[in-house]
Amino acid sequence: MQTRKSLEELQAIARQIRRHIIEMTGAAKSGHPGGSLSAVEILVTLYFGGVLRYDPKRPDWPERDRFILSKGHAAPVLYAVLAECGYEAAPRELLKTLRKLGSPYQGHPDKRFLPVLEASTGSLGQGLSLAMGMGFAARLNGNPSRTYVLLGDGEIQEGQIWEAAMFGAYHKIDNVTAIVDYNKMQLDGFIKDVMELEPLVPKWQAFGWHVLEVDGHSIPALQAAFTLAREVRGRPTVIIAHTVKGKGVSFMENNPKFHGVAPTPEEVELALKELA
Repeated sequence: MQTRKSLEELQAIARQIRRHIIEMTGAAKSGHPGGSLSAVEILVTLYFGGVLRYDPKRPDWPERDRFILSKGHAAPVLYAVLAECGYEAAPRELLKTLRKLGSPYQGHPDKRFLPVLEASTGSLGQGLSLAMGMGFAARLNGNPSRTYVLLGDGEIQEGQIWEAAMFGAYHKIDNVTAIVDYNKMQLDGFIKDVMELEPLVPKWQAFGWHVLEVDGHSIPALQAAFTLAREVRGRPTVIIAHTVKGKGVSFMENNPKFHGVAPTPEEVELALKELA
């Protein structure tokens, strides 16, 4: 596990991750920049902010914490973070090969190409079930590892999410923390115009979960929430992280276009200037 970094260092890493996302999707001429950018602080806090227990030199360490990117289309943010962490299987110099044949950085996380991943994801709605299985298995095995799973807000419109939520509460799986990247947008537009999720906090509470609500771009708030989640006993925790789709790039913020459209070369240049 890497040494916990200062807030200034974490914010600098977040800017670098955003630059990687822009460069990767720009080079690929495809991908999902909006939902990758909204999740940056969440993953930076997990991997660099003293939350996840992991060792890049021992990716198969049995007692490592697990992270599952259930919203697999946001793969660029995970790839950039793994590269910055120093995983040998996730080289920084190959980030711009995103979505190329044979690249470790496929369009969605694929364990066959990038074995340090905990799971292949991207078929939406399944990540929470994976997390519950990992958490339940860890408890049965007496393993101290925790599992963290990042869900998209559009994704949680799917029924399998709520089946997994019932399972986790019923079996008191308190070593799993879910995070909802609540940027209020999905492929077809704004959540409220497709299938409204509100009231979201009471929904999770009704399913028996401990619920925390935070600014998903505030690293200190995220650190505090993850600390509280570790202390909860007898039920799983979900963190509702309020975020901005396309965060950090002015013309991408709250713009549905950039859910699944890559920036043009001119837009890449503009975005990198903003992120300098």
